[in-house]
Amino acid sequence: MSLVVVMGVTGSGKSTVGGLLAARLGVPFVDADDLHSHESIAKMTRGEPLVDADRWPWLERVADEVASARERDGLVVACSALRASYRKAIRRGENDILFVHLAPSDELLALRLHARTGHFMPPSLLASQLAVVEELSVDEEGVTVDSAASAAEIADLVMDRLVR
Repeated sequence: MSLVVVMGVTGSGKSTVGGLLAARLGVPFVDADDLHSHESIAKMTRGEPLVDADRWPWLERVADEVASARERDGLVVACSALRASYRKAIRRGENDILFVHLAPSDELLALRLHARTGHFMPPSLLASQLAVVEELSVDEEGVTVDSAASAAEIADLVMDRLVR
């Protein structure tokens, strides 16, 4: 069973890499953006950053998806999971999730966000995410990847990591 959370700030490539990785693993893919409440999406669309009171119910829904997948064949989730406390909430005391932290350069993020269309998260909210992102700690199973690499290259790296 493979449980993977592809994490990072907006524009880092979570959905692209996560979808490709899920296809390679033959497991379902969930984009945590789809689990946000209508109120949170409206707030972000207006350019207002979420606060923890907005995030905790969303993170609970993400954790529910992961918990359900523990009883099946696995899951790949694209989720910002910016803070260690958020990742801990998603794990629910288990240490069976591989976190893949996509960490592109600021320049690449700016290019991606200004080219992206049809997403509720405006580029103006990137700074609020960069202000709270916490690197993976030694007690978290995971890998940090420069997401300037192609989605296929990142998926290859993660597949190698899962095999080990």
